[in-house]
Amino acid sequence: MTGTDGEPACDLAIRALGQPGDLGWVVQAHGELYAAEFGWGTSFEALVAEIVAGYASTHDPAREAGWIATLDGERVGCVLCTRGDTDDTAKLRILLVHPKARGHGLGNRLVATCLDFARAGGYRRITLWTNSVLTAARRVYLAAGFELDDEHHHHSFGRDLVGQNWSRQLSAQAEPTMPTQQAAAPVIPLPRARAG
Repeated sequence: MTGTDGEPACDLAIRALGQPGDLGWVVQAHGELYAAEFGWGTSFEALVAEIVAGYASTHDPAREAGWIATLDGERVGCVLCTRGDTDDTAKLRILLVHPKARGHGLGNRLVATCLDFARAGGYRRITLWTNSVLTAARRVYLAAGFELDDEHHHHSFGRDLVGQNWSRQLSAQAEPTMPTQQAAAPVIPLPRARAG
């Protein structure tokens, strides 16, 4: 099948995390990409492995979920929604979009899926932690209505970084500017996009 102008179309989808290999892919993709793009050491991959292991062993499916984005059936992105520090606060964790899938809006769609799930799960607020060097992710968070709460300098993953805590309130309904997704749907087909 081809897209407009005779270019091949891409099959983009977001599905529930849970197929064999998903957990390992999340850890490996984070380790490899952050090393290649930011020079981060294996301590970052170890942190992601701890987050993923905690999610895999203790998550509450009614209030916590994860998603994998695929491009032509291949894993290219992920995000988790986990319980935060209080019963009414969720955490958005380990958002990633592989370079070969960037430019298709998958980061926005993964975040929208996470926000929709958090609303449906009864959360009133959602938080996240990131670092200032992750400019593309920060643009996604800003577009989704997150606001910067605070920053702190730290030395982690072999680098001097500026950590950032972001949050936003969750309304009972999705804002009209956010792409709507059904959190409970196992696969969310996305509009076909042109390759390139």
